[in-house]
Order: sequence, then structure tokens, then C-alpha cells
Amino acid sequence: MSTHLATDQLLHAYKVMRTIRDFEERLHVEFATGEIPGFVHLYAGEEASAAGVMAHLTDDDCIASNHRGHGHCIAKGVDVYGMMAEIYGKKTGVCGGKGGSMHIADLEKGMLGANGIVGAGAPLAAGAALASKLKGSQGVSVAFFGDGGSNEGAVFEAMNLASIMNLPCIFVAENNGYAEATASSWSVACKDIAERAPGFGMPGVIVDGHDFFAVYDAAGAAIERALSGSGPTLIEVKLSRYYGHFEGDAQTYRGNNEVKNVRDSNDCLVRFRERCASEGLLDSAQFNLIDSEVEQLIDDAVRLAKSDPKPQEADLLSDVYVAYR
Repeated sequence: MSTHLATDQLLHAYKVMRTIRDFEERLHVEFATGEIPGFVHLYAGEEASAAGVMAHLTDDDCIASNHRGHGHCIAKGVDVYGMMAEIYGKKTGVCGGKGGSMHIADLEKGMLGANGIVGAGAPLAAGAALASKLKGSQGVSVAFFGDGGSNEGAVFEAMNLASIMNLPCIFVAENNGYAEATASSWSVACKDIAERAPGFGMPGVIVDGHDFFAVYDAAGAAIERALSGSGPTLIEVKLSRYYGHFEGDAQTYRGNNEVKNVRDSNDCLVRFRERCASEGLLDSAQFNLIDSEVEQLIDDAVRLAKSDPKPQEADLLSDVYVAYR
């Protein structure tokens, strides 16, 4: 299925993954300067998950994210300039500089928000899926959460509700092996998070999160199932994060060369390039052009974010209440 993607789809997928990677690695550098307020949780290493799922979605579909949400935002089409400004706490940010890294949202893009509360996005996605069903639209909703979030009651309740009401909702558990510093092999009672799916009357699928094409196929099947009226699916995406739980995390809980080994042998961008090259789908010049374009994009986004104005006292009470028409 995924090997039949058109050239423009493959180029877009690579650009999404490259943009996420460069965005996060640049933030890793910039955060160390002390100019970025608040906490930052980086998504680098997990790009294939966001890109593979979001390749199927439009602005009419909704997603709910977690504290590690930059990759989900970028893959859903949230403006990179606005995101960078938001992380720097500037007025030009997508949330006016009031949300920061953990609370980026863009309802026009169907991005219901990153979330600092573990597992809290799942009920939002279930609610959006219910709205789609009641309105008779063809939209789906996707909830992203980690292995830590998979243990939260809110996630269980959302999965149960989605099955009971047969909602077009996809639950994506991005298992990077650690809930903060606690290994999922210790904190999750069953061997795989996907094993919990039958308890909620839905299929559970395990996918290699370092492989864009595997994620793309799994997400496509789940979305097709949801749109056909067959209900929700739980997808467990097994992957790795390249940085700590948050910027400043010493990562003493990780094994020697753990991250280096993944970078060297299982990097999702490298695997994407190698597969496309081996099957004659794309060539190195096409990849290199995207690399250059994204590098310039991130440079410009950082430069503008640093020079943009901060919110002022007059902005304090704006955007507090929703105005219904």
C-alpha cells in the first residue's frame, strides 16, 4: 500500500520528518542559551509516527497531543514560525505567547492542543470524534499519548467510550520506552500496550515507529476502519526519543550508547531515504534540496522569534473566554 505513494506524497512526508528533526535539534541548542521560558520536551527520533499518521489527515480531522507535541503540530500543518514564536513566549506565537511549548494549539488545523496533563488528550479526541459522528461528517480524531499516558484512567475511559459509541477515533500510544525516567517494561503490566485493546472491544496493532511506511499503513487501515463505521483502533508505535524526557534531563536511567545505537542503525529519516533510493522512488538531490529548504526555514523561524515582541499588560485578559456566535 505505502509503496504506491506518489512522488509528491513521499517528498511531503520527508519534509515533515526533516522539519520536525531540525526544529527539535535547533531547540536543543537554543534552550541551552536560557532564552526560552518554561519546559521543553523534544520529539526528535519519533518523527515517523507523527508523519505516518498525519499523512492521512486533513484540517477537518482532529488530533489531541501531549507534552511532547511539537512533532504532532508540525505534521498536522501548524505554522512553524508561529510555533517557534510561541515557544519563545512571543505575541506572534500561535497562542499569543501564552501557551508555550506544552500548550500549542491551532483549531483551524484541527490541532486541539498539546497538553501538560498526562493522558488528558484522549477524552478530547473522543469528544471530537463524537461531534463528527453526530454531525455526520467524514472526520476522524486521533489521540496521541505515551507509555506513561497509557496507564492513565482518562485514556481507559476514552477508549471505553469510543468503543461503546462506535466513534471514529484512533488511539496512538507512542511507546518510547520511558515514562519520564521509568521504563515501560516495568510500569506497564502487560508485555505490550496493544494487548489492552481487546479489553475495550477494539483491535490493537503494534508497529515499528522507526519505519514511516509501517506507521502509514497501520494508520491508514485504522482510519479506513473508523470511517466505515467499525469503530476505534489502538495503535502502539514502538520508537525511541533522542533526548531526555525534558531539556536538562541527565538521562542516567538509560543504557550506555542506547541513543547512539538507535541513531546509527535505526534512524527513521535514514531508513526512509534508503528505502526510497533502493526502490527508485526518490534520489539524493531531491532529499538534499528539502534539507536545505528546511534548514533555512528553521534559521528564519528562530531569528524572527527572537526579535518578535512579547505580550504586554494589555494582552493579559485577551483570549480568556470563548465568544460563541
